[in-house]
Amino acid sequence: MLKFAKAFTRDERGVSAMEYAILAGIIVVALTASMTTFKSAFTGLWTTITNDVKAAGK
Repeated sequence: MLKFAKAFTRDERGVSAMEYAILAGIIVVALTASMTTFKSAFTGLWTTITNDVKAAGK
């Protein structure tokens, strides 16, 4: 059993997958925070662009 435990702690095959999962989680949190912070700015920009495109099509 001790031999198995030592081999298990030295096994690093899943480490990079875990690192990528943590990195992806950090990116999602950062994007969510930035979208929440700049929501009104994005909404205003999108509205302006939409109105300009509609006006150009008339």
